[in-house]
Amino acid sequence: MTRIPRPAIALIGLSLAAVAFTGCSDESSADDKGGSAAAGSCDPADVKLVGQVRNESNPYEAAWLDGGDAFAEGVDLKQQRLTYDGDSTKQQEQISQLLAGDTDCLVMNILPNGDSDTPPIVEQAQEAGAFLVTQWNKPADLNVTDYDQWLSHITYDGVTSGKQIGDALAEAIGGSGGIIALQGILDTGAAKDRFAGLEESLAANPDVKLLDQQTANFSRAEALEVTKTLLTKHGDEVKGIWAANDDMALGALEALKAAGKEGEVAVVGIDAVPDALTAIADGSMTATVSSDGPWQGGIGLAIGYCVATGELSVDDIADDDRAWFAEQFLIEKDNVADFATPKTDPADFECDNVFSRSQGPIS
Repeated sequence: MTRIPRPAIALIGLSLAAVAFTGCSDESSADDKGGSAAAGSCDPADVKLVGQVRNESNPYEAAWLDGGDAFAEGVDLKQQRLTYDGDSTKQQEQISQLLAGDTDCLVMNILPNGDSDTPPIVEQAQEAGAFLVTQWNKPADLNVTDYDQWLSHITYDGVTSGKQIGDALAEAIGGSGGIIALQGILDTGAAKDRFAGLEESLAANPDVKLLDQQTANFSRAEALEVTKTLLTKHGDEVKGIWAANDDMALGALEALKAAGKEGEVAVVGIDAVPDALTAIADGSMTATVSSDGPWQGGIGLAIGYCVATGELSVDDIADDDRAWFAEQFLIEKDNVADFATPKTDPADFECDNVFSRSQGPIS
């Protein structure tokens, strides 16, 4: 199979080619705590796939679920799509209901709402014997290797991405001037790390001044209102807007348009959602970083599927692959066309290759 060169992989792709998996074996087994099937004992047709994110109004999270659907179709299954509207209580209730049912061969690919939401999800999955992959949020002292049903935790180096877009913003405003920052949900590692990256960028660009920062909770609607307020407060001093995700960046663009400042203020974000790529292509937005939502939606299910069916043994997963940073890309106008056409390399989802995008363990 010819692999697509990494810079050309459009990390917002919504189509996954069918992935061929061979039959299951009984070579590995996990602690069978909720009466559920042991690792390696599941017939592929019996695997149940679940993806859970905050909401589908966020295009990145909708793309995540679409990627899960496409992976499921590739192995002749269907994914159950769950959303919890950014409500931690609702998320925990959904997980409890799911795990109170038939957990035989259940594979879950979960976006915990915040770091503190991950431990109860992990404990419930362990007790029920479900196969769990989490992404983005977990407490630093919660170790995946202490569990056998929690197969892997995937995240991204938020400090790097926050600095990348901070540096791009500094360059766009000529290396000096005032900026405002829109933070994400504060009880998430992603929000904390990305803002730490901005702080590193500010230290490296001392003539760029952070005028103000507020959380908009990764929400376009909240970012629209927060940006309106900050534009009123700081006026023409605002030369750039740093947003911890694209949804907030797009909300900021709406606020700039309403204020008659469209095209006058540089805006950066993270996630590489379609509207952000369009905005970068037409020059109204400066930069974003891709974490490839469709790939995330597929890879968590693929890891669980491979373990459940025996293609991969959890005992053979290296410790470095139990909690790891995945690949990400800075996207600006000069390379946005490389990411505009939906493409995904099906080799990423083969059982012997599910950790191919690892950039190293989470330290």
